[in-house]
Amino acid sequence: MKPFELVRSVATPLLRDNVDTDLIIRIDRLTSLNRESLGKYAFEAIRFTSTGSVATDCVLNQPAYSGSSVLLTGKNFGCGSSREGAVWALDAYGFKCVIAESFGDIFYSNCFQSGVLPIVLAGSEIQALAASARSGQALLVDLQTQIVSLPDALDGREF
Repeated sequence: MKPFELVRSVATPLLRDNVDTDLIIRIDRLTSLNRESLGKYAFEAIRFTSTGSVATDCVLNQPAYSGSSVLLTGKNFGCGSSREGAVWALDAYGFKCVIAESFGDIFYSNCFQSGVLPIVLAGSEIQALAASARSGQALLVDLQTQIVSLPDALDGREF
């Protein structure tokens, strides 16, 4: 786990509600792989087709979000089984921060223990961040000031 004070990144807008830990990482991956190897299997059910080819319609596979360290999502992210491995998979994939309307309780706690910052924002704020992400604009997560902002926006919007 590498602590951070600032994250500047284009966010990946995976705007889905009720993303459970099974979707984040399959249980069988947790029994056969070490923590650092989990990233390539994060969200594999939506990143790949049933034949194993890349799902080109999945936002996680779009070049504009390659290397993104911030994930935008909907309500109840990380619900379901209490798998710390789901947080490990997000971290290994490269996400340092997940911004959602709400989180599964155990997942939320696991984030702090495993170095991924969970941030709760209103749906309208997440939609505004997603629109900025789609236009290629980076956001800034500042732990010291506890502010998420769009520093390159004309209005320098803060959330």
